Amino acid sequence: MPLVISYAALFLSVILLQLSSGGVAPLDALSGLELGFTNAQIGLLGSAHFVGFFIGCWWAPRLMGSVGHSRAFAAFTAMGAMGLIAHMMLVDPYVWALLRLATGLCLAGCYTVVEAWLQGKAENANRGRVMGAYRVADMGGSLCAQLVVAVLAPASYVSYNVLALLCCAAILPLTLTRASPPETPEAPRLIPALAWRLSPLAVAGVLVAAVSSASFRMVSPIYGEGVGLSADRIAWFLAAWVLGGALAQYPVGWLADRYDRRWVLIWLSVASIGACVTTVVVGGGSHALVFLNAMLFGAVSFPIYSVSASHAHDHAASHERVELSAALMFYFALGAIAAPLLASTLMERFGSGALFAMIAVAHAGLVLFGLVRMRLRDAPQLRTPYVWLPRTTFTIGRLFGARRDGAPPGATPRRQARAEPPDANE
Repeated sequence: MPLVISYAALFLSVILLQLSSGGVAPLDALSGLELGFTNAQIGLLGSAHFVGFFIGCWWAPRLMGSVGHSRAFAAFTAMGAMGLIAHMMLVDPYVWALLRLATGLCLAGCYTVVEAWLQGKAENANRGRVMGAYRVADMGGSLCAQLVVAVLAPASYVSYNVLALLCCAAILPLTLTRASPPETPEAPRLIPALAWRLSPLAVAGVLVAAVSSASFRMVSPIYGEGVGLSADRIAWFLAAWVLGGALAQYPVGWLADRYDRRWVLIWLSVASIGACVTTVVVGGGSHALVFLNAMLFGAVSFPIYSVSASHAHDHAASHERVELSAALMFYFALGAIAAPLLASTLMERFGSGALFAMIAVAHAGLVLFGLVRMRLRDAPQLRTPYVWLPRTTFTIGRLFGARRDGAPPGATPRRQARAEPPDANE
């Protein structure tokens, strides 16, 4: 029972954290449009968020080692709440970019604490159920966050205060639980070259996943405003994207465990290109079609990160999994930092449809690169089970490593650990 209570507290903190952090990106974009910010300035806010996210992923394990899980979580949530409250006190896009550093740092730091706690408490007997509940809490909170924005007025003290209150509320379940925190894990080594050595295609897939999700999450409200969506309908537009991504994970995972993952990755990118083209074509038409295309785009673009990560882990030894997961998150962070600013700049110059044109070009590049890699390298004979990975922290590999090395009954046999790196021509 103490273990169950501990998990309930963690999941409630995750939901409240997502309601706060998941709402600030669309609210910032809508507020920026209301206040007359340029598209490039709105994109800068999204890029600043991921700079803070990267810093938080790197710093959080070290802070946990110094002050413990609960105090680190409280410190990060305080940073996020201060960043939210200060928005309407200092109305300037460049000041807001600095404040978004704080909210990005808050998100990465809090998720690092939660995932380290889960990793320390979960056992092999219940790990699958715990991870499933964690993903439901994370995705459910993200979906509800988009709907919260529908009832918040842009550029309003009250709106940002509501998000700050939710951020503060996230402190309570985790800090008041009676369950003792686990030992602080060592920070994973960050070796970006490891991911490229094991699978260049996985690195390319992660970068394209970052371009798709970061640019859509951070600047798609500009597109919505350009095609005539009201603020509440823009929130539903984002919610449809998140819902499509959640619904697609299990069927895509089924395909990725039964067919060559490189073909799954290529066809997901082809479908993403089709969704981008369709979204631009129907942009000025029925709002129902706009929502449907957002759901379709989420369904075909969301799973790309998990498929890419699974393909990379097919070529990894057991002792490389944690560092590999950290390296993939590093590449995702790089792509996510650049994408919102680039997308918003293109939209300012060429119109709102440039967002989906940029995403389509990225996916076209992934298709071509995937076809080239398939000619240079055979598919691995033994594969790890597909795992739906949240794109949260550098420590995510510790949480899901056992799932890859301990395949459930009926899954594809796992790859055995190796002492030496794979041959480049394997």
